[in-house]
Formats: sequence, C-alpha cells, structure tokens
Amino acid sequence: MTSAWQPLPDELPSEVRHFVEQLRQLKDATGLSLAALGARTAYSKSSWQRYLNAVQPPPRQAVAALCRVAGLAGPDAERHSVRWELAVEAWPRPAPPPVTDPGATDGPGNAGHTDGPGRPEGARDTGDYEDEPTVPWWDRPQEPAPRPAGRRLLLTAVLLLLFLLVAAVSGAVTSG
Repeated sequence: MTSAWQPLPDELPSEVRHFVEQLRQLKDATGLSLAALGARTAYSKSSWQRYLNAVQPPPRQAVAALCRVAGLAGPDAERHSVRWELAVEAWPRPAPPPVTDPGATDGPGNAGHTDGPGRPEGARDTGDYEDEPTVPWWDRPQEPAPRPAGRRLLLTAVLLLLFLLVAAVSGAVTSG
C-alpha cells in the first residue's frame, strides 16, 4: 500500500527530512491507515498526520510504538531512535510570540513578573521541544503490586496469639 504523502517543506533540515521519510516508509510498510495506526499506538490519527508531515516532532514513545507495530526490534528499532534524536535536535523551532506590552498584567498581582523575556511567570517556553511521552497502558513498566494491609494485620494477630499462648503455658507451668 503506497500513500500519497504531501511534499515536505524545502526548508527542512536534512536530518528532519531523512527521519520523516524513514517514518513514512515504516508506516507504509505496516499497511495501516493513519486511523488504524492511531488505534494501535495510542497516538491519534491527527497526531500521526502532524508527525508524518513534519509539522511537529513525534515523542520518542510514538516512534517506539510505530517500530513495535511494524515488527522492528533490537538494532533496527534503535536506528529509528538515533534518527529521532538527530531530527529533534535539528527540528525548526517556532518563533516566540511577539511581545505587545511587557508591562501588561496577566492577572491580579502579576504585573511585570516574568520568567523570561515577554513570558508571564510560570508560562512554558513553547520554543523548546520536550519529549513528554504518552505511554499506553500496555507499554508501561510493571509496578510492583502494593502489599495488602491485611498481611501486616494478620502478622500482628499471629504474633499476639503466640504471645498469649506462651503466657498461658508459662502461667500453667508456674502454678502447677
């Protein structure tokens, strides 16, 4: 199944272009539509459209999920991870929003407080890409099951019973 992909922008860095082309080939090799890929990876159809058209870099976990769906593992999957690192480093950053009035308040008591040029206190810098994966439940590492509170209670009860039994036996021995 061959997809008719949008042409990638000419101004894309070569690392990004190569990475996105490799992702497209990998997606095409699965034979899945974007909707089916979304259903199999916990990333929506529209997210995959953004990733595969170089609008937005995918999270590392999305690349890992695509590799898993395509049946890649070991060194083959690792190559995609390395390409991801190179591409994210070179990915064009959006221009910061223009500052219209740096003295304007963004709420009571926040006039003039910023975390950086033109950013209100606590605002996130949207120019930097952060890898914040959304890991599907089936890919999350197993967390150890919490120990039931009943075990501790049972242990305490057994120890108390043992203590009472020892006390009763020693009392019977000393009185008799």
